[in-house]
Amino acid sequence: MIVTIQPSTLHGKIIAPASKSSMQRACAAALLRKGKSIIHNYGISNDDKAALSIIENLGARIIIDNEQLIIESEGIKPISNEINCGESGLSIRMFAPIVALNKNEITINGSGSLTTRPMNFFDEIFPQLNIQIKSNNGKLPLIVKGPLQPKNIEIDGSLSSQFLTGLLMAYAASNANNVSIKVNNLKSKPYVDLTLKVMNDFGLNVPENRNYEEFVFLPSTMNYQLSTISYTVESDWSGGAFLLVAGAITGNIVVKGLDINSTQADKKIIEALKNCGCNISINGNEIHISTAELKAFKFDATDCPDLFPPLVTLAAYCKGTSFIKGVSRLAHKESNRGLTLQQEFAKFGVEIILEDDIMKVNGGNGLKGNVVHSHHDHRIAMACAVAALKANDETIIEDADAVNKSYPNFYEHLKKLGASILIQL
Repeated sequence: MIVTIQPSTLHGKIIAPASKSSMQRACAAALLRKGKSIIHNYGISNDDKAALSIIENLGARIIIDNEQLIIESEGIKPISNEINCGESGLSIRMFAPIVALNKNEITINGSGSLTTRPMNFFDEIFPQLNIQIKSNNGKLPLIVKGPLQPKNIEIDGSLSSQFLTGLLMAYAASNANNVSIKVNNLKSKPYVDLTLKVMNDFGLNVPENRNYEEFVFLPSTMNYQLSTISYTVESDWSGGAFLLVAGAITGNIVVKGLDINSTQADKKIIEALKNCGCNISINGNEIHISTAELKAFKFDATDCPDLFPPLVTLAAYCKGTSFIKGVSRLAHKESNRGLTLQQEFAKFGVEIILEDDIMKVNGGNGLKGNVVHSHHDHRIAMACAVAALKANDETIIEDADAVNKSYPNFYEHLKKLGASILIQL
């Protein structure tokens, strides 16, 4: 897909998309809790579809009825000896331990950039839990055979909190009792908060969180084979961040549906927006944002690395040099985002300097319309699209359909707000 964007001014109201972080966790929890779960505001992204496909292959029954998603589960009863995680990093890291609750051998596969991401974590940890595993030199495909036996273990949390998410859910489902998971150097702690919240919402045994350094499973009297429960997927701060940045650089818009009290890490975008000087006000779940004279800012994105693309777009229009910390978290995304952002924004005429863990963005000098490429990365595509809205000429985005991974309606939502966008399939 090729998308052509003309300079535009945005106005109006829009509802932020469903959070795939919340949606995918809800799918896993619905599979594990057993019984019927009714999911409202369910996601439709490629990652969400991957999670639904996985739980279906693991035995869940899925029904879509009157704009609600119904998941019926009797626990893990695989109907296939293979699951495919698509390009979803969360799905592979979360579902691998859940798959290992089963005694049958199952192959875990994926596609695109996921096939190049390191999965050595499982090679190191799974044997400690009596799980047999074969990998392709630390990469996909993985061949896993359980059942997982919960034990006291110690893991490295520096690469991603998603590995911990899967272990927490699998331990809960296996009735872990008086065992703990110790974690060193845990990153993205807010995403662990989201995991624990979803586990609690679905009635799973939630471990005691000891300062994010140890998670202790105590004896539980909870019965998660409950009657029907209803769960509403949160709106997505990760996708919503692009809408908010668009409003900050060239608009007067209202973004609805984002919960300022959410555990999602990316709600921290509000901090950057306030610091750069845009006009922003929050009333309940409505955020009114409009453009003003923007100034450079400093921001630590170590615990919210998915904010780098919208932050770079924002910084490109802020006068002066903005400093964003956390570059080390960007290497193993859909692309190496530090280098990709540097390369694509150079085409707009924006200088980005990478120094150790810091990204410096020299902004406020205007952007030149150009031909850019998504690198098959959904957040790079969205960053380029928002940056194009105030460039001096049209911008063409190649492989623009990368947005389908997390936000399939992204271009349509921008058009609804008044953006001039031509989509060519």
